[in-house]
Amino acid sequence: MAAKPNDELQRFGLRDWLLTLLTVLLTLIVFVFAPLQATGFFVVHAGAITALLAITASMALISTSKTALVMMSIALLANIVVFVSRYYHFWPYNLHLLAVAWLIIAVTLGAVVTKAVFGPGYVTYHRIIGAVLVYLLIAVGFACLFALIGLSSDDAFKGVDFIDDRSLASKVFYLSFATLTTTGYGDVVPVHPWARSLCNIEAIVGQLFPATLLARLVTLELGRRTP
Repeated sequence: MAAKPNDELQRFGLRDWLLTLLTVLLTLIVFVFAPLQATGFFVVHAGAITALLAITASMALISTSKTALVMMSIALLANIVVFVSRYYHFWPYNLHLLAVAWLIIAVTLGAVVTKAVFGPGYVTYHRIIGAVLVYLLIAVGFACLFALIGLSSDDAFKGVDFIDDRSLASKVFYLSFATLTTTGYGDVVPVHPWARSLCNIEAIVGQLFPATLLARLVTLELGRRTP
């Protein structure tokens, strides 16, 4: 049975609100939980898992894609496995699993949020916040790629040691955002050719995304107003 117009408006309204909620949750994970974990608060990993669970539930309300839900559930399970493994110290590949899991999260959630931001409906404040979320997810995705390269090559980056250290997440997020925003403080330097290539790509994306995004949102709004 087709959804009624009012039902669709309510669904789109809830979806837009969830975009802001997702942005808040990811911001907490990247800019609050990761630094706290780096300073020695191991229990913060449990808080990040809780926030990730809320992200998965919110995404399920935004999207009807079963594939997206399965991928997010796998990533959530991987985070739980790493949390338990670190407590009992029984598996040496925690960082590899975490990097892959968060790469899945960044790609899956990015696809769902992008579809919601540029889907039918008004260009609202929450959709603009959702576009910011996509920007953050780009940084998270590249951070995971940096981690995977660093774990596979000891000399990939100068200034970061890719060991099972709880501060690593904060370090790779710092590296990724410094690259995305082209801040480039110089305390972390890519050395490996693939690392340099990824940094170049992320810097280009960081410059093009805001302009492309604004142009697209303006086009959607003008198209809606055109009689």
